[in-house]
Amino acid sequence: MQNPTIVIGVIGADCHAVGNKVLDRVFTMHDFNVINLGVMVSQDEYIDAAIETGAQAIVVSSIYGHGEVDCIGMRENCIERGIGDILLYVGGNLVIGKHDFCDIEAKFKGMGFNRVFAPDTDLELVCSLMRKDIEPVMQNERVAEGVQ
Repeated sequence: MQNPTIVIGVIGADCHAVGNKVLDRVFTMHDFNVINLGVMVSQDEYIDAAIETGAQAIVVSSIYGHGEVDCIGMRENCIERGIGDILLYVGGNLVIGKHDFCDIEAKFKGMGFNRVFAPDTDLELVCSLMRKDIEPVMQNERVAEGVQ
């Protein structure tokens, strides 16, 4: 069975690169095929890469607090481009100021993200949850291709 493909990057005008490199390393160590777009990534760049690589998921990170603005319309843009069912994950410092994470999570889930991760979420847990989400998607892809 092939490894799941995920597209990662830091959205918008955010140029925080260290966390992105950490995510790349951890995801790679957990047998994800990582397509790392780096920093200052637009929604279109994530979607283009997901389409080109047949990715099962897009992982958006934001550290500078403007993730809420940068992520508006992401699910709709995926739908418009023909990948409306792709798994969308987001994590980091997503909003400016102190807010209850439950409120942040609800806001991003309302925007169409499948999972929302706080900045202090254990990356082992993130990998485990993503794999749990992605496995049925990959099974459905194999069935659609006629491969069991």
